[in-house]
Amino acid sequence: MLRIAVQSKGRLYDETMMLLEEAGIKLNRGKRILLLSAKGFPVEVLFLRDDDIPQSVANGVADVGIVGENEYVEKGSEAKLIKRLGFSKCRLSLAIPKDEEYAGVQWFEGKTIATSYPKILTDYLTEKGVKADLHVISGSVEIAPGIGLADAICDIVSSGSTLVSNQLKEVEVVLPSEALLIAHNNLSAEKQEILDELLFRFEAIQEAEGKKYVLLNAPKDKVDEIIEVLPGMKSPTVTPLANGDWVSIQSVIAEKHFWEIIGKLKALGAEGILVLPIEKMIL
Repeated sequence: MLRIAVQSKGRLYDETMMLLEEAGIKLNRGKRILLLSAKGFPVEVLFLRDDDIPQSVANGVADVGIVGENEYVEKGSEAKLIKRLGFSKCRLSLAIPKDEEYAGVQWFEGKTIATSYPKILTDYLTEKGVKADLHVISGSVEIAPGIGLADAICDIVSSGSTLVSNQLKEVEVVLPSEALLIAHNNLSAEKQEILDELLFRFEAIQEAEGKKYVLLNAPKDKVDEIIEVLPGMKSPTVTPLANGDWVSIQSVIAEKHFWEIIGKLKALGAEGILVLPIEKMIL
């Protein structure tokens, strides 16, 4: 049985649960208890505060964990990074009152900065050659300048709406962050095998992100031109049709180029274009 530590609430919790469900790990999410076993896969999920996950994995309370990069770096744990998961992207940033003029990071020299991430911020300021006083608080960091507790803040930013509502502006990105899969350094062979299968499933899900499966009919004499427009994982699949002058072509395209590619296909005479979502893709 592999024990996975995940955040007990918040956006990272929601996106982690979606990932686990897509990977075939079924949990009774109606039960808000500390530890849940999965159905049909040898995994149990341990729900923790986000800042407790790195150390819990490092000391073996959990075998692996899904945690924000900000917490992983801040805790400086001995757990090893296994994979970047590509969701829950945000950033740890410095922000100052919106009416302040800002010409560069030296603005923070001698200032007081409120933060929940003293290690990351200290390393950043040292690298920049800036000396500042840190006021370490947990939660509601953004209100510190407004109540005279600090001159600036260093906190997690996603949309930036919280900064705006507190009359602050983002001026420096200290650390980009996303969800990470981390693991204990000394997993047993049995647990490593389960983790390998879990990674295989995660990677199949990630490979499918932002891609569409396209099927179309095209004139046989346009196949070479269409293949230039429509690359697949290796090459498109071309199948003869009952009408010898036409073929069926199948491929995978990136969603960000979708409309551009569809327009070119139509111009080359493609018809009956069918576009399907991809849930998993095994390479």
